Amino acid sequence: MDIWPLLAQAGEPEKMDGGIVSQTIDFFWQQITTLSWFQAVLAISFGVVYLLYGWRIFRVLVVISFGMIGMFLGIMAGQKFGSVVVGGLAGTVLLAFLSVPLMKWCVSVLGAVAGGIITSGIWYAFKLPEQYIWAGAIIGVVAGGMISFILLKASVMLFTSLGGSIITIVGLLALIYQYETNLAEPTGYVEDLIFNQPWFLPVVLILPTLIGMLIQNKFIKHSSKWDLK
Repeated sequence: MDIWPLLAQAGEPEKMDGGIVSQTIDFFWQQITTLSWFQAVLAISFGVVYLLYGWRIFRVLVVISFGMIGMFLGIMAGQKFGSVVVGGLAGTVLLAFLSVPLMKWCVSVLGAVAGGIITSGIWYAFKLPEQYIWAGAIIGVVAGGMISFILLKASVMLFTSLGGSIITIVGLLALIYQYETNLAEPTGYVEDLIFNQPWFLPVVLILPTLIGMLIQNKFIKHSSKWDLK
């Protein structure tokens, strides 16, 4: 799957139809339908490691995450200055480089973002007005940010568990989608759950996140050498 066209399109609001919720769900569905079974298995394998052992490799994950953010921002800048690829590469290198000396601040930012994703997901699951979903997201951002400054380890567990949950679930749903489409009489249960059942995505993403945080907390307690320095 070529990520450059996808990110380039994501950076052009005028080419997107619908609100942020439908855009996000469409993007999520696009990842599911474009993964091959082999890519899905790899996603599940990496996602489980991310989910359960992200606390051990969080520094690398922070650098990768900010590199991806930099790539997205660089692509948007590149669209204005004539080179999407150069902009994406420059943004990736810049933010990845800056994330190393600013590690604790970057962890706090990712924890706040993870909190915003979770609370906006809960907002969507309860069918609250989608035009005000930003209000739900702000609650999570504030809560996640406060947790980060009070207990930074909790922030690490939060963003790594959520990241691992997203990758794992995308891989699992991609495998189920592959199975459905190869039946003698193809079904569309996965698509129906994603687009017509608002509770589905928040539940399948938040539940593994909570499980991952509980397991990571147990691992961290038995690892005396782990710290954020």
